Amino acid sequence: MKATPHAVAAGVAAGVAVSCTPFLGFHFIMAFCLAFILRGNMIAAALGTGFGNPLTFPLIFAAAYRIGIFLLGRAPERVGEANLFTLLRHLVFAPLWHPILKPILVGGLPLAALCGAVFYVLTWQGAFACSSSEESGGDRKFQMRRRREDPPKNLMSTRGVATNS
Repeated sequence: MKATPHAVAAGVAAGVAVSCTPFLGFHFIMAFCLAFILRGNMIAAALGTGFGNPLTFPLIFAAAYRIGIFLLGRAPERVGEANLFTLLRHLVFAPLWHPILKPILVGGLPLAALCGAVFYVLTWQGAFACSSSEESGGDRKFQMRRRREDPPKNLMSTRGVATNS
């Protein structure tokens, strides 16, 4: 990926941060918008959204919910299992807003900021290390292969050229 360490890190951070929000189905679009604002790489933003996946969403949403009820200053509320499935089946979200969705949204924002910042720092360090090793010639196999593929400079100057001797 040809990008600056900041662009790669900002893209990954945007994708990771957006993955901490409850807007499933809109993570790519939101990550691209945030990466554009942060001058991040779009491919890195798309890859960063992989942070939110079926294995991590339960953990992310549970943490966001706990943070949200803490920030809102209220106790967790229960929604009956049968009631929840009925509401989701009929796509009725209004009764879910107060007990579930609002705390997840409110708690997801600081969680997104924290995860995005952590991944920015880690990705920037990794991207910087990779870019500096490429500049200093850290990949010996690549350098050897490149030397074999480059034509000798003196071969080009002596072929087909008549000399005045």
